[in-house]
Amino acid sequence: RSAAGAEPSRRPRVGALLLAAGQSRRMAGRDKLMEEIAGEPVLARVARALAASGVDEVIAVLRPDDPARSAALAGLPVRIVRNPRAAEGMGTSIACAIAALDPAADGALIALADMPELEARDHARLLAAFDPGEGREIVRATTEDGAPGHPVLIGRRFFEPLAASGGDEGARRLLQEHRDFVVTVALPGERARTDLDTPEAWAAWRAARAAAERAAEGA
Repeated sequence: RSAAGAEPSRRPRVGALLLAAGQSRRMAGRDKLMEEIAGEPVLARVARALAASGVDEVIAVLRPDDPARSAALAGLPVRIVRNPRAAEGMGTSIACAIAALDPAADGALIALADMPELEARDHARLLAAFDPGEGREIVRATTEDGAPGHPVLIGRRFFEPLAASGGDEGARRLLQEHRDFVVTVALPGERARTDLDTPEAWAAWRAARAAAERAAEGA
């Protein structure tokens, strides 16, 4: 207890739900989550950033038979769960992850595995903004200009509808129906919306990244 006799405030417990069971249908036969950045699959890069952000656990949802993605996560502090309904859409992966979450969790940070620009400090900013006791029960990342993006941190009050998710709906309807609980955190640039779904998007992103690195070296 504090000197005043009150219970000290407890930091909310948050589990990260890494959605990595997508089909990569737009990648012309390649697996977008195995695309490499600096010699590391983007899946591992994203998982590493989540694990370093201050969350209490990271749960990665994979397809039932996915040895390559499993191997990419080997050695990282990540718990893997399998979604037998992965082909039905993102909502089933959210439901699968919520079912696997620590029962004591106060919130779930829902993260997509194909967003390479997000860093541990970005996730940490969402964690810092999350406070169910103050009514900040949904925290959503936005771009620097305020466009809504990912990740999204959702309090346990909303776990039941998340657990009933299906198809590709994800958390979209929940966010629309409970806007009064949503606070936003603006992240630098476009990183809250930079997801890479096609070979063309990967090529363009790599070219832009290389150009930025050359410019930085010449500065």
